[in-house]
Amino acid sequence: MKSLFAPKLFTLLESGISKKQVTTDILSGIVVGVVALPLAIAFAVASGVSPEKGLITAIVAGFLISFLGGSRVQIGGPTGAFIVIVYGIVEQFGINGLVISTVLAGIMLVLFGVLRLGNLLKYFPHSLIVGFTSGIALVILSTQIKDALGLEIDKVPSDFIAKWGVCFNSISTLNYSALIITIVTIFTTIYTKKLTSKIPGSFIAIVAITLAVKFFDINVLTIESFFGDIPNKVELSLPEINFADIHIYIVPAITIAMLGGIESLLSAVVADGMISGKHRSNTELIAQGIANIVTPFFGGIPATGAIARTATNIKNGGRTPIAGIVHAVTLLLIMLFLGKWAKLIPMSCLAGILIVVAYNMSEWRLFVGILKGSLFDIIVMLSTFVLTVMVDLTVAIQVGVVLSAILFMKRMADISEKRISNVIDTDIIDDYSDLPPEISIYEISGPLFFASAKTYSQVIEDLGFNSKVLIIRMRHVSFIDGTGLHNLKETINILHHNHVKVILAGVNGDVLNTLKKSKLLNIIGVDNICNSFESAVIKAKNELIKH
Repeated sequence: MKSLFAPKLFTLLESGISKKQVTTDILSGIVVGVVALPLAIAFAVASGVSPEKGLITAIVAGFLISFLGGSRVQIGGPTGAFIVIVYGIVEQFGINGLVISTVLAGIMLVLFGVLRLGNLLKYFPHSLIVGFTSGIALVILSTQIKDALGLEIDKVPSDFIAKWGVCFNSISTLNYSALIITIVTIFTTIYTKKLTSKIPGSFIAIVAITLAVKFFDINVLTIESFFGDIPNKVELSLPEINFADIHIYIVPAITIAMLGGIESLLSAVVADGMISGKHRSNTELIAQGIANIVTPFFGGIPATGAIARTATNIKNGGRTPIAGIVHAVTLLLIMLFLGKWAKLIPMSCLAGILIVVAYNMSEWRLFVGILKGSLFDIIVMLSTFVLTVMVDLTVAIQVGVVLSAILFMKRMADISEKRISNVIDTDIIDDYSDLPPEISIYEISGPLFFASAKTYSQVIEDLGFNSKVLIIRMRHVSFIDGTGLHNLKETINILHHNHVKVILAGVNGDVLNTLKKSKLLNIIGVDNICNSFESAVIKAKNELIKH
């Protein structure tokens, strides 16, 4: 169990952490807490929930992910990727439905870790990840147009096209003050990093603009006028659960779990590259799961590893989970003692921050790069992108994964078909040019699975009809699936019926075990399985002499 769940914090405490590093981690945690403050509020508001839910998520989930996680430097909390999912769940099922879906997703993440699936998530194609990440970025941008322009719209539609249509039709209600605040926020967030790397531009923008709006009494929508007061306490609350309806939350829970797992492990991998470390993927998944099980009971939303905040932690010297724990404590203190001032933040200021987040998430350079690559990657990326924007992220991930698998199988089948040939290898011709014409040789040069089995079987059958003995070389056959076994069995039966002897050469141990279990070995005959090609040739010649 220890190898499955081994939090980095406990390992580091056992080996010892220097006082200097602890001090550096504490300072880094404070900085990251300040960075996380505007993002936590902005992500919550954009998700259609009250701002304190973002803070609670960053506090509770951020603490648990650092305390129990498998990464030295991972910072957990709400992220932009979840905005689309949370907004859709709240709109369809309400806050209570979001709580249930998040808890179920947490349980799934724990199971992912227990079943050691952490390494499997890395096989998601990069084009799929870029597709849904870019799609999410565009959707986030569309959700911020209303507040960025200060438009007077009672309810913004969830549909992407309808959303832009309503905004366009309401352009006459443009609030120039809100527009100026949005522009100033964007420029402040982007360009203040040239002046200081310690204080985030988003934090500077929020403080400066909130003070200006309050002092000059600028007429723009604020958190207070939209949500009311921000509570300065964290309370435990239980959702209303009707177990008869629990099945309706399975699909959104799977989406939360899949996206949370992918994003947290991506963040951990990026962090490993920055600190030359190695995270424990299954431990990280279990920690993420526990965080998502616990956080909703305190009023939080889904959480995962946050790449930008994790990078900020590393750049400020954070090298142990202590930094992540301090980041959570810093946010808790801010919420308890300064939360009453956060309600004065203009919505257009939050919109400006989220527009920058959307731009950074878009990964447009990677998007353009993939468009110049292979057709398969382009199809996966564009399909995932369009479905994320036009339908929803759940469908996009499902279709993207299935499409990636289908295209992968198509690639494998194409490779197999290119390898299929009746020509005897040159090394065989050199050594066995005196082979009688009644002996044919065929090599299966790859895995015998459903995508290639039919083609291989047809070629073997055609070649066998012109022979008395057929040697099938299998040195490059790494595995055989059920379809491959079925087709091979049928082909050998047909050849035997036509009095053609079949000999297998170079069968590896795993494939041999598969043949035994399927009883195909009984059809071929144990004596007709040869360890080497040379012994197969000798046996084939002896068979001709017998006949």
